[in-house]
Amino acid sequence: MNYNNKKFRTFSTSENSEVTNEVIFHYKQRDNIVSCTYNGGTIVSGHLLGTVDEDGLINMHYHQYNSNNELMTGICTSTPEILADGRIRLYEKWQWTNGDQSEGESILEEVI
Repeated sequence: MNYNNKKFRTFSTSENSEVTNEVIFHYKQRDNIVSCTYNGGTIVSGHLLGTVDEDGLINMHYHQYNSNNELMTGICTSTPEILADGRIRLYEKWQWTNGDQSEGESILEEVI
């Protein structure tokens, strides 16, 4: 699976998340390295960097700057599903690595 030039939007997320459906994630991939920039809603600027395996599973670290002037960091694992219309849905399990260090889950869907 290749995530290069794919865009995703939040479909659902845990209460302790900062992302909303206003956030657009712009993915890039080179070999097994995945990167992403994102913003929208209360997120001024966000970045992620990770690796993707042969099944499309992404293990990543992320950091984002929010409208409260806070830099937030975390880790995430994203598991892909191919939808009937060919788009990708990502099931994410994540944890903040600063702040309250709570865990959460999100679902992202590819925007075409």
